[in-house]
Amino acid sequence: MTPGPAGAAEAAALAALHAEAFPPAEAWGPDAIALMLGLPGAFGLWIPEAGFVLARAAGGEAEILTLAVRPAARRQGHGARLLAAALAGAAARGAAAMFLEVAAGNAPAQALYAGQGFAEVGRRRRYYADGSDALVLRRDLQPAPARK
Repeated sequence: MTPGPAGAAEAAALAALHAEAFPPAEAWGPDAIALMLGLPGAFGLWIPEAGFVLARAAGGEAEILTLAVRPAARRQGHGARLLAAALAGAAARGAAAMFLEVAAGNAPAQALYAGQGFAEVGRRRRYYADGSDALVLRRDLQPAPARK
């Protein structure tokens, strides 16, 4: 399945997917998702019934705002397809690097990101509501221009 575009019209369906993928205290509602999609440079991609990714590209950099895959759809390659589509979308929008935060204790997500070439560049202490740290990850999207 190839991810397709997701906009504000899909906010309710995306919120339902997010609620399945994250603990209740971390789930985003339709209004929050629509707000994120309305940010300058924001875009969404989804695989209906499986998951979605929201990202934003501006000023030569991009970030993953959230990536959610329903528990029943995990370990089927959906996360990797969504992430690859977001990387391509960010590069097409002129971004040279992609950033994201991931919970320090979320080994499956860390493995997904490492498999796509992300590396840790920082840590945000007590970033999440439960007090856990977030790892800041980065990946280059385009090679640096050659020096003359």
